[in-house]
Amino acid sequence: MKNKDAEYIARRCFELAEAKKAEDLVWLDLRGESSVCDFFIIGSGLSEPHLKALADHIETELRLEKILAKGMDGFPGSQWVILDYVDVLVHIFLKEKRKFYGLEQLWGTTKRIK
Repeated sequence: MKNKDAEYIARRCFELAEAKKAEDLVWLDLRGESSVCDFFIIGSGLSEPHLKALADHIETELRLEKILAKGMDGFPGSQWVILDYVDVLVHIFLKEKRKFYGLEQLWGTTKRIK
């Protein structure tokens, strides 16, 4: 799933994270600014089980739509989980870890969709 589908995948990831009560959700448009991907979805979970539930929900629901993650990295114990949909990266953190890495600040000039 390349460019024309990336926005759809990003939207679905955002909606699915929102449905599972991810906090402080952000959708960044990296097109033209990154050669790695087109979109970041960044959200926070309340606990390690919540991180797992968020990642599992997104991955399961997209798989039902035949959209498969290229990979998943991290695990709840690391307090940061990444789902890789090629042109869309979903970052789910515990709040303290998210603040420490500051992805929003690193991409501060990037267009924020939501």
